[in-house]
Amino acid sequence: MDELLKKMAAFGVPGIVLVVAISVSGYAGGVALASLGPFGMIGGIATLGVIGLISHTIADYGTEKVIQAVVKEQLKKKDQDQIIKEIENYPITKGLKLKVINYVENTKKD
Repeated sequence: MDELLKKMAAFGVPGIVLVVAISVSGYAGGVALASLGPFGMIGGIATLGVIGLISHTIADYGTEKVIQAVVKEQLKKKDQDQIIKEIENYPITKGLKLKVINYVENTKKD
């Protein structure tokens, strides 16, 4: 089991997501991968890749900075009130919500 855990740890967050998907689906890895994303197993593999990229970016810059960068891009297409309503529904801590909402209110549209 230690050897398996070492191999899964090498995959990082995508490995954890795969383990959870397998345990929830109750089937082999192929079915779990198919359930992770659109277009069956290939979509599931792509989803794991995207999860890996996102988790790497968050590890490098921090959750707050990544969220602020996403919000900055959203401000190009949506108004501040709409984004604030969306942020209030995000599954993040109240403190982080307040920081991001403050960022939105103090950021001008480009």
